[in-house]
Amino acid sequence: MFFDADCATRYWWMSISTIIDAMAATELTLTPVGEASACCAPLTAEVITSDDAERLARRFKALGDPTRLRLLSIVAASAGQEACVCDLVDPVGLSQPTVSHHLKQLMDAGFLTRTRRGSWAYYRLVPGSLDGVASALLPAGAVSGAAAALAGAPAAV
Repeated sequence: MFFDADCATRYWWMSISTIIDAMAATELTLTPVGEASACCAPLTAEVITSDDAERLARRFKALGDPTRLRLLSIVAASAGQEACVCDLVDPVGLSQPTVSHHLKQLMDAGFLTRTRRGSWAYYRLVPGSLDGVASALLPAGAVSGAAAALAGAPAAV
């Protein structure tokens, strides 16, 4: 039987290329930052609804892992609040698939977005994503230090 390795390789790459193209064409539904923070009033302001509690718990669960906190911190502290997955593996000392799993959890919780550039994935902090979670913990009527600085008001102590 005749086997053409070059032909087989071309077909293999064509199928991978087709999968990558299909993934790139997939639309992701992102929650606008305003909605993410608006979903959850401060816990002390009013009784939180069941849906809001589940949504907020998912976000806190994503932050409840030390590795995910480190990854989020590394991305947030990087230039432009963006980092390549290739630069995130060594600092946390885990394998690339494990790091990718943690990054996916952070993406699903709305803290990071991902863009592909060639064969690498770049992760960026969603602006205001941490403010939404932080505001749920503030006492009713309190303004966070960052929000106060932007608004020109004194921060709540």
